[in-house]
Amino acid sequence: MDKTMASAAEAVADIEDGASLAVGGFGLCGIPETLIRALYDKGSGRLHIVSNNCGVDGRGLGILLGAGRVTRVTGSYVGENKEFARQYLGGELEVELTPQGTLAERLRAGGCGIPAFYTPAGVGTQVADGGLPWRHHPDGTVAVASPPKEARVFEGRTYVLERGITTDFALVRAAVGDRHGNLVLHRTAANFNAPAAMAGRVSIAEVERLADPGELDPDHIHVPGVFVQRVVVLTREQAADKPVEKRTVRV
Repeated sequence: MDKTMASAAEAVADIEDGASLAVGGFGLCGIPETLIRALYDKGSGRLHIVSNNCGVDGRGLGILLGAGRVTRVTGSYVGENKEFARQYLGGELEVELTPQGTLAERLRAGGCGIPAFYTPAGVGTQVADGGLPWRHHPDGTVAVASPPKEARVFEGRTYVLERGITTDFALVRAAVGDRHGNLVLHRTAANFNAPAAMAGRVSIAEVERLADPGELDPDHIHVPGVFVQRVVVLTREQAADKPVEKRTVRV
């Protein structure tokens, strides 16, 4: 039952080229920075990333993206990452954009064994009707577009069918974890970490503090250990490394 690993490098050692990964975080908040850097050091490529966004240039998933290690992203937000936008518009990267709430539910559904579900989000748009650019040609024209999705009417309202997501691995971050893999998330850093952990067939969590088994109040656990296979305990310096995307000050 002891799921702790000696290092982040050991925890990601079997993530090979072409793997799919669900990754927690929102921008740079709650991202598994240490695991991402370990994966970068390992050199794995042709990765399919499922995450709300891809970090920023030079931090988070941005370091994998900048190194050309990512071939496909399923997410909601291009955001502050200029390299992400450049690769997408230049035809180097395939991107499936999906509404944020839909993405969270697709991850949760996959983790619960639910193959698909109906939602009203996206009805009447290209999300449902198809035509969203997934990949561009180098000249900017559309090379691959999203297909139309199945729609049904329930009690007079139209809903679109969305598929659950499962991935080979998941990388997540938690404030506290125990040796059994139970995780406690902290405020806004919770974001996509719980559904990402659920979606991974092998989920790896980096934790800021390791608790003894039985120490955590069951009512306070956000991710049960059944969803987590490996735990990496961060050093004090790693735990304190929490960058801010945009720092706003007032004079």
